[in-house]
Amino acid sequence: METANPNDFIPLSETTFYILVSLAPSPKHGYAIAKEVQALSENRVILSVSTLYTTLKRLLEDDWIARVGEDPEPDDSGRPRKTYALTERGQRILAAEKVRLCSLLAVVQKQTAGEEI
Repeated sequence: METANPNDFIPLSETTFYILVSLAPSPKHGYAIAKEVQALSENRVILSVSTLYTTLKRLLEDDWIARVGEDPEPDDSGRPRKTYALTERGQRILAAEKVRLCSLLAVVQKQTAGEEI
């Protein structure tokens, strides 16, 4: 049973945050994660293959994500695509980050009420 508090792992890096958010609704393979991150960030975050797979490896090792099989559609080379999903731990950490970000936004909204941002 895990004893670590999810708050011990936040704030998340932008890359990690977007990868976890991309996996929140459903499992995805690496290329789909990269495309989703690019879309979610409105093209601000474009993951290189190296950055994506280095981060996925770390998230796997830390049990924030898990391999859940292979996508039935092979990649361009004919190899099966590995599919990843959030683990329960990853879901808890993402939820803690969401709470943190919402509290930051509330501070900004309170302090800048009536101002155009």
